[in-house]
Amino acid sequence: MHIFADIAGILIILAVLLDAFETVVLPRRVQRKFRITTWFYRRTWIPWRRLANSIRSSSRRENILGYFGPVSLILLLAFWATGLIFGFALIQYGAGEHVQLGNERITFGDLLYHSGETFFTLGYGDITPTSGVARALAVLEAGMGFGFLGTVIGYLPTIYSSFSRREVQISLLDARAGSPPTALEFLVRLGNQQSALDQVLRDCERWAAEVLETHISYPALSFFRSQHGNQSWLGALTIILDASALVIAGVEGIRSEQAKLTFAMARHAVVDIAQLVNARYDPDFPDRLPAAEMVRLRQNLSERGLRLKEGAAFEEKLAHLRSLYEPYSFSSARNLLISLPPWIHGEKKRDNWQAGPWDRAVQAKSLAGLGGAADLRRRADDHF
Repeated sequence: MHIFADIAGILIILAVLLDAFETVVLPRRVQRKFRITTWFYRRTWIPWRRLANSIRSSSRRENILGYFGPVSLILLLAFWATGLIFGFALIQYGAGEHVQLGNERITFGDLLYHSGETFFTLGYGDITPTSGVARALAVLEAGMGFGFLGTVIGYLPTIYSSFSRREVQISLLDARAGSPPTALEFLVRLGNQQSALDQVLRDCERWAAEVLETHISYPALSFFRSQHGNQSWLGALTIILDASALVIAGVEGIRSEQAKLTFAMARHAVVDIAQLVNARYDPDFPDRLPAAEMVRLRQNLSERGLRLKEGAAFEEKLAHLRSLYEPYSFSSARNLLISLPPWIHGEKKRDNWQAGPWDRAVQAKSLAGLGGAADLRRRADDHF
């Protein structure tokens, strides 16, 4: 019986250490069919998603979803620690020869307690290992616990640093592409200036590469929500692909060299991350740009000085480019409960930077001093 306890304990410890190494230390995707971290996230995300879906208020639902990323990290670390403590308790049970104060009989529950205080280096001394093997195990577990806590201290700041870098480009898209961002606003605000458009697309290319690297290295980042409910890393990647696809398919007067590079990088990120979040192909995914919306998109671009190329070649090229990423974006969005942004807004929306808690009071005061709403709008347009 004791030998089986030893074998089970060793297997549990090795499995936890391997999983922690692959999740925290190894900077690449592991394609093994079963991993503890993958199993953990799939088993915890499903009930959390169901809970969020039961909430009618979109703002409250988004708040609940926003808690999952940070909470799941803490739960995963606790899960690893519990596995190591249980594994060492099993080995100590097989090794035997412990003494408890008062010479009471040692039970497996006592060994779990002893393993826990050893792992967290508490060292109360009420249970003492007396054999050489048991003492060596206690020292090994104490060292492992110390290293585990050190890894946790370094792991959390790394996660939040990656999250912060990811959110910078999402926030920058607020003024460049609207809230939520759309391909129409992206091209309208930047398309008349080739150098400015290429620079932003170049920044987006680098950002997409960082998102790919950080999300593969730290898969938990996929569950971290953005600061605003109408923004997300997946939505940002999708509109970057939308805008790049339009430029590649053909916008008169705009060169497509940089758009092709940005499209390739962003598409790479969307496809690889879709596999991380267990997204699956759905042949019935909705059309984000039906014929009527395409007509509106052409008309709005034309009214603002940008013309899409005409003809079947343009339509076929755009359809092909969309087929390369939209199924992945849709499947990931469905799994993560993220709303993908449209190609064009149904009605004009204010950007996030234009909203504030004092706006109504400030505007009312400004109206009284500036002579009416028309004058206020004119001054705002002249300023921006």
